[in-house]
Amino acid sequence: MGENTKKVFAVIGDDARQLAAADYLRAQGFEALGAEDVYKADYVLLPMPMSADRAGFARLLRAAKPGALAFGGKVSAQAKAAADAAHIGLEDYLEREELAQLNAIPTAEGCIALILQNRRRTIWRSPVLVLGYGRCAQSVARRLAALDAQVTVAARKHGQQAMAMSHGLVAVPLGELLAVLPGFDVVVNTIPAPVLGERELAAMPGGSLVVDLASLPGGTDFEAARELGVNAIHALSLPARCAPVTAGEFVARAVLAMLQERGEVF
Repeated sequence: MGENTKKVFAVIGDDARQLAAADYLRAQGFEALGAEDVYKADYVLLPMPMSADRAGFARLLRAAKPGALAFGGKVSAQAKAAADAAHIGLEDYLEREELAQLNAIPTAEGCIALILQNRRRTIWRSPVLVLGYGRCAQSVARRLAALDAQVTVAARKHGQQAMAMSHGLVAVPLGELLAVLPGFDVVVNTIPAPVLGERELAAMPGGSLVVDLASLPGGTDFEAARELGVNAIHALSLPARCAPVTAGEFVARAVLAMLQERGEVF
């Protein structure tokens, strides 16, 4: 691949996603080494979340080649400041739109797996309520509909409601949530704000299932759910948990796109 063979990555971490990212980079003609060889690397691929207090981060920065460029996911302000102080560029690959779009695929598949594992009914003909209609919710809702679930979307924005309707789904305003919840024993939440509190959870049928895909702290009152007998699962990091090889390839592709845009890889 021409100049690509001269470029070296250090891929930090030994989980399946990082290993898959390293394999993908090698397949593209790069050398992908481990943390012990970070001093040789032009680029450093860090795991996620990337915070300054992550074990070994400061030591890693000290060992990196001066002028190296690092990439991490969910980069904290403290981690960015530490990298700046070490004169190491640090970019966040999770800010990439294509990665967010692609990660929604294994997230949706993992969500569907959790629904199947935690119920005694088919998805077919089951009423399912999806809260929000961003990238992740769209991926989940459309796949559930393809399995013949009866999907309703509750969204705050009129544009999201219209989009859900254009995708052949039923849409209701989020403000009507309390009124519609009694009709659903499966709810998928993607809204990173409190939406399923004690009142809302109490309105659901007994033994209901909530799969909360929102980032910490989620949108569900999990303590209230336990008290009310609602099975509420906070399903974080589903791409890495359910499809680490695919997730690692997605990360590596996003990083290469970032480098191409900087003119560093041709």
